[in-house]
Amino acid sequence: MIGNTVRKELWGAGDPVGEMLRVGNFSCRVVGLLTEKGSAAMGGDQDDLVVIPFNTAARRLVGSTRVSTILISISPDSDREALKSSLKDLMRERRSLSAGDIDNFSILDTAEIAEKVASTTQIMTMLLGAVAAVSLLVGGIGIMNIMLVSVTERTREIGVRLAIGATADEVLMQFLIEAVVLACLGGVLGVILAFGASAVLTTVMDLPYVFDLTINIVSFGFAALTGIIFGYFPARNAARLDPIEAVRHE
Repeated sequence: MIGNTVRKELWGAGDPVGEMLRVGNFSCRVVGLLTEKGSAAMGGDQDDLVVIPFNTAARRLVGSTRVSTILISISPDSDREALKSSLKDLMRERRSLSAGDIDNFSILDTAEIAEKVASTTQIMTMLLGAVAAVSLLVGGIGIMNIMLVSVTERTREIGVRLAIGATADEVLMQFLIEAVVLACLGGVLGVILAFGASAVLTTVMDLPYVFDLTINIVSFGFAALTGIIFGYFPARNAARLDPIEAVRHE
């Protein structure tokens, strides 16, 4: 039995059943395909494997009947703790361990490992969220400073617009739009860099590339919101300028 990754690497899209496969120094016949499982919780490709009979492996491949690892599959509704306790008692009996002896084996529950991985992932997500929040704050302050400089340099232009009939709301909206456009341009650059980094990582780590439109839409939404929040103060200053004083500004 072979995994789907082995099939793709050796036979592509073809059917390998009945074909001969060389494992170590002997050849064996492929009798079937394993169900595709994908990546494991701790990383690694669960489909990149070949399963052969134990006696054949012990005699021809390993040269020993010693078993180092046993994988046990249980149904979802099984009592995991009771099963682990039974397995522990069985292993202690098979290894002739007395009541005071320390276990010379270990039992790993993939569910517990998955919970630890999920907890670690949650912590990393929170840390990345904090980094993103700081980045938005720094970027927002940068946008505000740029817009304040823009208002100062265009004071006479603003005064002329107000003098010939432009309302304060129109001036406010103009600078808000400029701030949002500036923030969205930064968002576009960030998305492009993220695409590039994702492409490199998926290629290097041999992982599938997943495009999530929702995440990109939310990213642009946050960029626009950042532009509105940090662009409002400079825009309000521009809208509150006195036309006469603004026109006289040097």
